[in-house]
Amino acid sequence: MFSTRPQTSAVCWESESFREGAEKMKKRVIQTDKAPKAIGPYSQAIQAGNMIFLSGQIPLDPRTGEVVLGDIRKQTVRVLENLKGMLESQNLGMEDVVKTTIFLKNLDYFNQVNDVYGTYFSSSPPARSTVEVARLPRNVEIEIEAIALIPGQS
Repeated sequence: MFSTRPQTSAVCWESESFREGAEKMKKRVIQTDKAPKAIGPYSQAIQAGNMIFLSGQIPLDPRTGEVVLGDIRKQTVRVLENLKGMLESQNLGMEDVVKTTIFLKNLDYFNQVNDVYGTYFSSSPPARSTVEVARLPRNVEIEIEAIALIPGQS
């Protein structure tokens, strides 16, 4: 009888090189005053190996913790400035971002968000997904999360 399940070896998972690789992949919590404090039980960002996973940012002023009022363009600027601040705290820039996900309460804002977004990622923009959602924390209109690559580190 033929099996469609792939055959794996437990020995592979117990190899010395696997354990060494796992040691290098320990996570490191990132915290900075250049972005709003987490408003729940999560980290602002996590480094794992040569990748940094930035939690979704909403338009909160990092100094006051208050939602930035204004149109979607102003809110998008605040969100991207929060992401930029997190990256700068790790000596990285927007050019190191490889993937973003944008969450919008209303896809009618897509073009306005794109206009602002394009000023932050003018060359070699990251891969991206944009989704419409029913609701976001603090009832804001936009949230963006990102993944960045630390150059020269493996």
